[in-house]
Amino acid sequence: MTAPVRYRWAWWLLAYVSLGVGIVGIFVPGLPTTVFVLISAWAAARGSEKLHRWLHEHPRFGPAIRDWQAHGAVSRRAKWMATATMAVCAVVLLLVMLRFPAHRWWMTALPIACMAIVAAWLWRRPSPPPA
Repeated sequence: MTAPVRYRWAWWLLAYVSLGVGIVGIFVPGLPTTVFVLISAWAAARGSEKLHRWLHEHPRFGPAIRDWQAHGAVSRRAKWMATATMAVCAVVLLLVMLRFPAHRWWMTALPIACMAIVAAWLWRRPSPPPA
């Protein structure tokens, strides 16, 4: 499923940049990891067979990628972790709004609404079938 040679470099670049951002997300609270690893796997399938194979065989990333590609599924643990992270970020946003009264209400409401929509979408995804 690789792309034509003239576009393969762009897919390769997207795959490696997404993987790099995903790895940074492991250490930076509020920056998602799973989404960027999934984007990396998707782009690697078109631009880097070596990276695609490595991601699929990776002990940490592989199961999530395979579940997503086969079933569009997200594990219950990943759903809880994502929801908890978004809740912590929402609380931080609310505390910042209280600390800085000149802060506009919509600057807090908009990201919290986006996180609520993402959480609702995430919990509507199926869980992976039992192994």
